Amino acid sequence: MSQIQHHYEGDDLIVRKIRVGDMENNVYVLEDPETHDALLVDGCFDADRIMAGCDGANVVGIVQTHAHADHIQALPGLVERLGVPVYAHPGEDYPVAIHRKLSDGDQIHFGNREAQVLFTPGHTPGGICLLAGEHLISGDTLFGGGPGNTWGSREAFAQIIDAIETKLFALPDETRVYPGHGNDTTIGTEKPHLEEWKERGW
Repeated sequence: MSQIQHHYEGDDLIVRKIRVGDMENNVYVLEDPETHDALLVDGCFDADRIMAGCDGANVVGIVQTHAHADHIQALPGLVERLGVPVYAHPGEDYPVAIHRKLSDGDQIHFGNREAQVLFTPGHTPGGICLLAGEHLISGDTLFGGGPGNTWGSREAFAQIIDAIETKLFALPDETRVYPGHGNDTTIGTEKPHLEEWKERGW
């Protein structure tokens, strides 16, 4: 069964959220409501389900937030079927050719809309988030309840906390956060907990 209902729909943007796999991975489609051109974010697990979830959208590119195995399993199949460019940070290895290597502050256009790249290393060396207006695709950088896993590395934890504090928490409180797993949150909901995350250390 496909999930083609809109997770969010407004004059500014359409967001589709497709949950796949036993790790509750979230795949997102950012769609221009005027042209229906769209970006697909993260090729997780199930190409057939993702393709069904894109029905009616004109996908013009695939953006990868990072290269962990649970986020790229469907990527080769999606590239073959969609025939669109792949955008990712060069700090990680992918099983397909990367057509555009992303860096902090880059803009990716789809229809009359654009998404800004925020470089947020820590969970992985090349992790990114994607900001489209008041909508943040946070990958595995920020979840409801804290940052992504850094597996006990002090350096990686310092990186991810710095990225969250200086880039993500600089966004307006009402910014919607769509993480790579689990449920949505907002910047305003998570920001008050920063110091406890620092003390917790993971």
